[in-house]
Amino acid sequence: MVNVKGVSWVGVKTSSPGEMARFFAEVMRLPVVLEQPDFVVFQLPDGDKLEVFGVAGPQTPQQFSENEVVAGFLVDDIEEASAELMAAGIELLGGREHASNGYAWQHFRGPDGKVFELTYDPDR
Repeated sequence: MVNVKGVSWVGVKTSSPGEMARFFAEVMRLPVVLEQPDFVVFQLPDGDKLEVFGVAGPQTPQQFSENEVVAGFLVDDIEEASAELMAAGIELLGGREHASNGYAWQHFRGPDGKVFELTYDPDR
């Protein structure tokens, strides 16, 4: 049986790698650990990695052949994080959703048009 503990890696292919890299570095405040043409790696505080691939990035052919990626970013305060995204000109999509156990999420559109979400989990 597979025992999933969290998200350890997210890869995002985009035709706007520079714009997306600036968004993740400046708005989301993720530290860059590797930067190459059409490829940037960010490390989240818990050690998870986010990689942004441009069209000429080093992905294998099958990596993005079928699916778009939606990743959820765990935050401590979803209201504050949502407000910070709005202040940075990022479009929030729909309303903030809440589960009965306190779990909450808010979708948003990245600078390249891809959809991501902020996630609040009271158990984490």
